Amino acid sequence: MTTAPELETVERTTGPEPTHSVIWLHGLGADGHDFEPIVPEFSPPGLPALRFVFPHAPVRPVTLNQGLPMRAWYDLYGLDRDAREDIDGLRAARHAVTELIERENRRGVPAERIVLAGFSQGCAMALYTGLRHPERLAGLIGLSGYLPLRNTLPAERHPANADTPVFMAHGTMDMVVPITYAETSRDAMTAQGQQVEWHTYPMPHGLHPQELDDTRAFLSRVTGA
Repeated sequence: MTTAPELETVERTTGPEPTHSVIWLHGLGADGHDFEPIVPEFSPPGLPALRFVFPHAPVRPVTLNQGLPMRAWYDLYGLDRDAREDIDGLRAARHAVTELIERENRRGVPAERIVLAGFSQGCAMALYTGLRHPERLAGLIGLSGYLPLRNTLPAERHPANADTPVFMAHGTMDMVVPITYAETSRDAMTAQGQQVEWHTYPMPHGLHPQELDDTRAFLSRVTGA
């Protein structure tokens, strides 16, 4: 394990001397080990050597879960898509994720070769952070999640990532984050001219085998493989 500013991370590589990085953010109550098993799915051929960085979110009380402490990128107050949002928590988490991007820069991977990815609440953080980042990223991957504070996107989206490709995928039977939340988020982005590649799968809140294939194809395109 390595330690980034305020965030502990798990790292795995798909080859020696990785040229690109994928910062992958886990969902509510999980941790950085959650998506470790998928790394072999993204090994060459067809992709450059990748460094996967899986950070652990801080442990905090989550209002939606009766205040129980768990790993969470920000607090959740309700499941309604128009529920109150934890603006301060989102901004703090964005700062922490930005520190990880900057750490990769210091390790020789420029922003244009970094992909931000996430599942569920991690999807929310990947989209929220990536669209506001002041340097162009290679791409954004959002699985089974949504875009928080979508109404502030027109004012806060950074021009550097105005044409950064976004991959969004969601299960049609998701009862945790209803697909309508993701559709609303997709529409908010496309209304601003963002390129959004949209996929749905017959599944609940989770991963689908075809989803991994489609994600691999997206990574291949945005890394220039």
